Amino acid sequence: MAHTRDGFQSRLGFVLAAAGAAVGLGNIWGFPTQAANHGGGAFLLVYFAVIFLLALPALYTELYLGHQAQANPVKALKTAWRERSPKVGAAAGYIGLGGAIVMLSFYSIVAGWMLSHSLDPLAQMAELDSVHAFLSGDSILRNFLFTPLMLLLTASIILKGVKSGIEAWSRRLMPLLLLLLVGLIAYMATLDGAAEGFRTYLIPDFAKISDPDLIIAAMGQAFFSLSLGVGCMMIYGSYLKPNENLPKLTFSVAMLDTSVAFLAGLLIIPAIFVAQQNGVQVFQDGKLIGEGRLIFAILPELFANMGQVGLLVSLTFFVLMSIASVTSTISSTEIPVSFLVENHGFKRKQATWLVTLVIFIASSTIILNFDWLFELVISLFTQYQLPLMGLFYFVTVGWVWKRGNQLHLESRGAHYWFAQYVRFVCPILMTAVFINVAIAK
Repeated sequence: MAHTRDGFQSRLGFVLAAAGAAVGLGNIWGFPTQAANHGGGAFLLVYFAVIFLLALPALYTELYLGHQAQANPVKALKTAWRERSPKVGAAAGYIGLGGAIVMLSFYSIVAGWMLSHSLDPLAQMAELDSVHAFLSGDSILRNFLFTPLMLLLTASIILKGVKSGIEAWSRRLMPLLLLLLVGLIAYMATLDGAAEGFRTYLIPDFAKISDPDLIIAAMGQAFFSLSLGVGCMMIYGSYLKPNENLPKLTFSVAMLDTSVAFLAGLLIIPAIFVAQQNGVQVFQDGKLIGEGRLIFAILPELFANMGQVGLLVSLTFFVLMSIASVTSTISSTEIPVSFLVENHGFKRKQATWLVTLVIFIASSTIILNFDWLFELVISLFTQYQLPLMGLFYFVTVGWVWKRGNQLHLESRGAHYWFAQYVRFVCPILMTAVFINVAIAK
């Protein structure tokens, strides 16, 4: 019996869900950390350039591939490559599938930290000192408790499908996320030291803009923030109705995601300087202490120095981070779940629990080898796999896929010129960036 695909029921639901997939720890955890370590305003300027020159076209191509195929990434890429080599397309789909599992393996650990820290202020309010020490500490036991909790929370939404699960929860969580973010920025702006943080973030040092490390970090962050390169957007694009205005929806998703990343910088970087003003050591040798663990290395100290109001701010902030975590984990989990349902005839319930188990095993491997594996996995994933898969999508849409590719059927107009940009400019730009970095290193 043929499988009937679920789908988004409204444009707003799609935009909020796709933006939710993009708006996550990559924006609120990763983006400010990268900005602080790469020149603040200079990184912001390069990031915006990368978004418009590369990430936005990559977002469109990924959504477009899924929308046209109305299938999961493995099937969509295999179809796009059917005239050249279906096995190559399918292999790329499997790489994206594996990338989604890898991303979820470290992402779920960090999401578990967010959940733990969101409960910590409640423990402090109740004066449960031993619980506070456990929740705010760094232990294997805590990781093995909260990582599965986040996986179960994600699975509970995925089990309900696209309309009743992903779309319904995205419509609830995304407005709440934005409200909490704006409220925290307004409060942080009133504290001593915030003004210096705003200046560092908003005023670029143009001498740093040509730094190859900054450029590759900006490109990796842009692709990570928009959840590009693993198939999240491809599967969401496949759930759209066939007659939707894809360019308009693509722009809406990218702008909402980029706006949240910008707002996250307005919150986190001033918070870093507020913490410094309060005597917290923030930088060492020009780099943030903790780097990837910035939020847990610095901000809790800041909140502790704020007294009772700090507990409320800490609670609000980590609830915000937990929401951002969930909106992203559901999109990545949907990729292997849809693959198992469509390609192997699994029921959604069976597929969801199998994928959850595989992710838990992968996360457990990282937890048990944390010191050397965690940062390595994140670095390889964000700086290499995501941009290289984006390059593959450009080649697929621009050069390989002909039959059914509407971009190649347009003889004039905006679609035609965009097709030429995807064919020629985007691959050249991305290749040039990688060559520049290789030479510099």
